[in-house]
Amino acid sequence: MAPGTALARLDLLQRSRCTLDDPPLELDFTLSGLDDAKFEGLRPDLTRALAAMQALEAGSLANPDEQRMVGHYWLRAPARAPKPELSDEIASTLERIETFAAAVHRGQIVPPDGGRFGRVLLIGIGGSALGPMLAADALGRADAPMVLTVLDNTDPDGIDRALGAIGSLRETLVLVVSKSGGTPETRNGMLEVMRACNAQRIAFAGRAVAITTDGSALHARAKHEAWLATFPMWDWVGGRTSVTSAVGLLPMALLGCDLRAFLAGAAAMDEATRDQDLRRNPAAMLAAFWHSEGQGKGERAMVVLPYKDRLLLMSRYLQQLVMESLGKRLDRQGKVVEQGLSVYGNKGSTDQHAYVQQLRDGRADFFALFVRVLADRAGASASMDEKNPQGPTSGDYLDGFLLGTRAALFESGRRSATLTLDRLDERSLGAIIALFERAVGIYGELIDVNAYHQPGVEAGKKAAQQVLDLQARILAALGTTPKSTAAIAADLGADPADVWAILQHLAANRAQVRRQGGADPARATFVRG
Repeated sequence: MAPGTALARLDLLQRSRCTLDDPPLELDFTLSGLDDAKFEGLRPDLTRALAAMQALEAGSLANPDEQRMVGHYWLRAPARAPKPELSDEIASTLERIETFAAAVHRGQIVPPDGGRFGRVLLIGIGGSALGPMLAADALGRADAPMVLTVLDNTDPDGIDRALGAIGSLRETLVLVVSKSGGTPETRNGMLEVMRACNAQRIAFAGRAVAITTDGSALHARAKHEAWLATFPMWDWVGGRTSVTSAVGLLPMALLGCDLRAFLAGAAAMDEATRDQDLRRNPAAMLAAFWHSEGQGKGERAMVVLPYKDRLLLMSRYLQQLVMESLGKRLDRQGKVVEQGLSVYGNKGSTDQHAYVQQLRDGRADFFALFVRVLADRAGASASMDEKNPQGPTSGDYLDGFLLGTRAALFESGRRSATLTLDRLDERSLGAIIALFERAVGIYGELIDVNAYHQPGVEAGKKAAQQVLDLQARILAALGTTPKSTAAIAADLGADPADVWAILQHLAANRAQVRRQGGADPARATFVRG
């Protein structure tokens, strides 16, 4: 490479980087295709977005229909909360979490049946499970005081597998996480664990903790049954941004993580992403990159490629954060826009042998986000060249695969950004979580959608309840005389296809419902008995 070319590349690298000194972190846009013209075209909108974020942090209503603020940023900087009582509650909750976890670790809080708590069983869904799962996987260590198991679905087989792996629940502390207490998946998980405790002849309430809103059905139950403790969820914290609340902090504390470092990392990133100098603001740059690559309409997906086994769950975490926040049919003016940003990914270098082939040579319908951790492991690594002690280590190979794949994609016209951490620890994990939360907020402003509500999720819940209501009517309509799907549907005034789907499941799982006549919907009949 000619000297002039090398200097030009170094100059581009310098102008295309956003850095954070503490924790050490770099966001590199050298291969992003985000040139000066594209960025300057977005500058006025980015400036307005930062002003909107400032108003949000000051307590403006993010969800006018619900009269709700959005305050997850206050969780790592309580003094920024708009009311002193909120600041005090955030700070006191953190202290309560630390005190509770320390008492569990010291054996001062113990199971009602004797012994010590050595395992945490968390029951939640969505952000109430993904945040703790990501933190546990990223920060877990062999000498952790407790281990985490998560029930994050209402799949009976999945519940059986998880509880079977635990075995005895005698030394298991159960965390039930639900804002309302009525989320079906979480409630079902709780009831399954209650029954498992009864089967093992051990008490549930004396090993249960609720994380919920004050006055919810779950809160009332925990108080009535004298559960071990309750910790707050606030209506101004959404599930997908709840990891810096008790939802994430309590399980992290029980696993022995440094909560103060985690929150300090998030606070440091929050501060960096308030910078009005847009080219120094990593969240503004990231949002601009997303907007540029997707033409402001999400026309390309974001492929998340962390080259670290501990960050395997990062793409799943970002799927919910990004897609639930930005996937909206209407903008704030009520105009149909059908916005969103699709997210998928796994980990490197596994993906060298999976879908990188398509990324390199197939459809150019994506952009990539590489995540790089410079520290390979806690100790030194040995050479993988058995004849040369100074040869490349396993970590050198991993980094080589990352840098090589990034270059190969760029050569094929595929754009990417690279997030580099010096090391993966509580402080850096807090920072990258805050980075994506802020980028989502800014991008939401750029495309004028409300990033803090989720009407599509609520619609799915209502539709599921309609299915369960129809199921109850079908069960009531079945008798000892066989009936066809069409006849049952006609009796109920329901769609035969819906009735058939429900009957299939009932016949497979309920002893009192039998199917006769095979698997043909037009010929099969169903009978109770």
